[in-house]
Amino acid sequence: MSFDRCQRREFLQTSLALTSGAIVPYWFARSACAERPESKNDRPHIGAIGVGGRGSTILKQAARFGDVVAVCDVDSQYADRAKAAYGGKPTAYADYRKLLDRKDIDVVINGTPDHWHTAVNVAACRADKDVYTEKPLTLTIDEGKILCDVVKQTGRVVQVGTQQRSTRQFQLAVELVRNGRVGSLKQVWVALPYFSTKGGPFPSQTIPSSLDWDMFQGQAPVHAYCPQRVHKVFRWWYEYAGGIVTDWGNHHVDIAQWGMDCQLTGPISIDARGLFPNPEGTEYYNTPDRFFSRMQYANGVELLYFSALNERMLYGEVEKHSTTSSKQLDTLFGKDVPDEIKSFNRNGIMFIGDKGRIFVNRGGVHGKPVEQLKEDPLPDNGWHVPQSDNHMANFFQCVKSRAEPVSPVRIQHRTITTCHLTNLSIRLGRKLDWDPHKQLIVGDPQANAWQKREQRKPYIIQA
Repeated sequence: MSFDRCQRREFLQTSLALTSGAIVPYWFARSACAERPESKNDRPHIGAIGVGGRGSTILKQAARFGDVVAVCDVDSQYADRAKAAYGGKPTAYADYRKLLDRKDIDVVINGTPDHWHTAVNVAACRADKDVYTEKPLTLTIDEGKILCDVVKQTGRVVQVGTQQRSTRQFQLAVELVRNGRVGSLKQVWVALPYFSTKGGPFPSQTIPSSLDWDMFQGQAPVHAYCPQRVHKVFRWWYEYAGGIVTDWGNHHVDIAQWGMDCQLTGPISIDARGLFPNPEGTEYYNTPDRFFSRMQYANGVELLYFSALNERMLYGEVEKHSTTSSKQLDTLFGKDVPDEIKSFNRNGIMFIGDKGRIFVNRGGVHGKPVEQLKEDPLPDNGWHVPQSDNHMANFFQCVKSRAEPVSPVRIQHRTITTCHLTNLSIRLGRKLDWDPHKQLIVGDPQANAWQKREQRKPYIIQA
């Protein structure tokens, strides 16, 4: 189905409803058509790089809109499984560069671990492919600067997998805040789950024959293999990711900065602390599982970013959650933080203004401004989010139209930069001052150098 037909059908449906006297919610009237293309010639060819857990999920979503002709993974078991899932038709690769050499591939689905995101995205753009990439967008701030330049230079469509941007409750929360329904915005809370990273020591093991361990490590330093370093639990190692701060953080901080009207800027100061449940050593997970970050923005809004200590989740091979002592609570949060934050038991985003507050997460959107919508709906001429009710569909629509997707790199670079700055403040143990216009840490050369990290040859990302 062409986009012209899709838009025409939406127009006719909306017009019919209006002329018949029906009340059409403005978000229904403006929803994006999410149907798959009907014509075989209308279906782009898809190559998927990184087809493990999350990669296989987003590939399945993408396959509604195109034909999967190639799959790639450094673990041949995952590549073979993905090939079989699509009738044995796709060609399976171990090296993503061979996949990108194919001229018949239009779209790349990037489901690699975090430390591979930028290298694959940059190479795909330079190979004239459009990209749907998983979050977190980058491993470092510097990688985001490189990717922004490459996307601008190549003109490729790149959608970041922050699917909350295409989910109605998050859109509604942002619209309510941006239209003044909480009054003047004063403070935003961003709460993540308390994912335990307590684990180790993990002994080294024999590398599986199916895994290219050197390529999996990529730009990261070389370490002995253990299964806790690969697949889904790579998230708990700084070598490959940023822990919960960047993982779920890319989702929730994105919504916060969207509602704050700061999605193309960032904080001006960051003061963060974290609790590490394990001793130092290459045989232990090394990211914090509890943290608190206080950030100030130039518009006067304060962002409090933290782990909700009473929403406890386990992921991967971890032990039980560590108990947080009263002394640790004081160290983590300080004495001037509301008790509600110290005992928070849900993840999500809280917008607090001088006239009310709104809380939103994947379970829904709540607060008096939401309840008042029945009597006082948002006006049509108010501020509204871009149209998207299906994140993958929005990407494929933009592949055809060449419009910017709802979650573009230029915005998500700013989102993940805020998360990276929190991690840098935690690791350096001090407050950081950030210039969001120059994208520099002010007055701290050592911290500023941490915007990038040394990359291992031959896996260096070229600017």
